Amino acid sequence: MTLRNSLLATLLLFIALPAYSQGFEQAKYGGDFLSVGGGARPLGMGSAYTSVTNDVLSGYWNPAGLSGIEDWQFAYMHSERFAGVVGYDYGAVAIPISGSDGVAAVSFFRQGVDGIKNTLHAWDPEQNRPRSDPESYMREFSTADMAFFLSYANRFSSEWHWGVSAKVLNSRLGPFADAWGYSIDAGVQMRGERYQFGVNVMNLTTLMKFWSVDHSELEALESFINPETGEPETLPEGTNEYVRPSIKIGGSRIFKFGDYLLTTAFDTDILFEGRRTYYINLGDVSFQPHLGAELGYKDVVFVRAGITDVHIDDENDVFVSPTLGSGLKIGAFSVDYGFSSFAGIASDLGFTHRISLQLTL
Repeated sequence: MTLRNSLLATLLLFIALPAYSQGFEQAKYGGDFLSVGGGARPLGMGSAYTSVTNDVLSGYWNPAGLSGIEDWQFAYMHSERFAGVVGYDYGAVAIPISGSDGVAAVSFFRQGVDGIKNTLHAWDPEQNRPRSDPESYMREFSTADMAFFLSYANRFSSEWHWGVSAKVLNSRLGPFADAWGYSIDAGVQMRGERYQFGVNVMNLTTLMKFWSVDHSELEALESFINPETGEPETLPEGTNEYVRPSIKIGGSRIFKFGDYLLTTAFDTDILFEGRRTYYINLGDVSFQPHLGAELGYKDVVFVRAGITDVHIDDENDVFVSPTLGSGLKIGAFSVDYGFSSFAGIASDLGFTHRISLQLTL
């Protein structure tokens, strides 16, 4: 079977599977941890990156952007959010396929909170008080969301490119519960000399997520009495969830001034989940705009700025998160830095700092 036929068969399989989604519950934020994306350069540009991306980061931002990569590329990023409580790691590799115009890529994401205390066994239900030495009964666990992307891209012509990303997600709540999910993203990109355009349909096949609960780890809860009902606590059950498709669409313009190159970009994320907070809403459709710019000097030094996380509160006041970034490219190696705050609430939740490294061989 040829590579094209294999991809077609896989796509048809993923499209057919959501037909079994009867009985699934909609999860509005089921895949939201992936909204962080990958790389510090996109953050510095306000995440206005759908039409700009053209390197190993494209597996997430728009798989069509992988098309045209001629050498192996590697990327790694570490980020901390919410004053360092949440850690986020991202890594990716892109590999040109010999003898064709195709490019394959693998991306990995992990967002988690580590060192959480499990206090279930530190309580003495018979005495209705903590045990005499509660620390000895406590264990630490982690909660994490992870994702694995397998991407492929090629070109329709010298200007038009396409790409797909098959992705598998895993969410783990310590030893208590975990979930597996799957979906496909598909994107196109037009690259002109001055203008660029991109569309990435995320969860094209609908993200399906299956939860399971290990009741043996929650047996201690059965001895607790709910004060509102007077009955023992009911152990949670595993559920099945689905996340609707969303669309990233954007355009960019390139200006050349001698040794300087200025790129301006505008993106909009379109969601169909009926979100009522944080975004601009029209009925069940939500819009999240992004605006960014990058100024490069001799393709070596870069400064970036942008606006993201547009927030409209109940009084129709508008808040935005400004972003800043910089980059340095020396030969095959580049390092990028990105910074942002949270719209209107930075003093409570801290700031986001990202540093990413990239290597081309």
